[in-house]
Amino acid sequence: PDPLMSARAALLTVATLASAPGAAAAFFGGLLRGRRVVDYASVTIPAPAAGPPTQEITVVDLTEAIRKRLEATGLRDGSVNIISRHTTTAVTINEWESRLVRDLRAWLLKLAPPDERSAIGADGSGIAYLHNDIGLRPDSEDERWRCVENGWDIDDPVQLQRWRDQEPINAHSHLAAMLLGSSECIPVCGGQMVLGQWQSVMLVDLDGPRERTVGIQCVGFR
Repeated sequence: PDPLMSARAALLTVATLASAPGAAAAFFGGLLRGRRVVDYASVTIPAPAAGPPTQEITVVDLTEAIRKRLEATGLRDGSVNIISRHTTTAVTINEWESRLVRDLRAWLLKLAPPDERSAIGADGSGIAYLHNDIGLRPDSEDERWRCVENGWDIDDPVQLQRWRDQEPINAHSHLAAMLLGSSECIPVCGGQMVLGQWQSVMLVDLDGPRERTVGIQCVGFR
């Protein structure tokens, strides 16, 4: 093709788009639409140990699961967002190393020691949390509404007692989860997460071991 004619056509296109912002948006939107990625998936993370929950603190490396989602979506440049979908789990970025996991457990239990009524509480410690006064809950209209929304007919005395019976004594787990945070956002360049050599994305379960889920959203362009 004639370079001069191509240049004139390009200038004409730019001039047309500059004079009509709506046309510009449509043009560039169409140009990018085929490359755009907005994908969300809820990913199940198996319990790291068998048996019923024992209010143990466990850490699972999510990095490989996130990489698989990146590959599945074809995301090349953008970001990936990871969010915990539970009130007693957290998402954080650090080194996954077994002794450091034990340090983390000890540190969190010092900051948020278990209620003496909980499965791992020390008798006579005197530690008690209002959240764990199960027999007094629900004590607000907001909590009553959330119970009903989640399928508990708490106006029925039998259902109310069933709800109270299944509630764990785990206020310390909620508090530890708040300390660590529930989400991370990681840049993606060239199809790879921008992480340091020793960094991993980790799910910290503060009330496990349990099967858990995390939300992974990939946003950007192929």
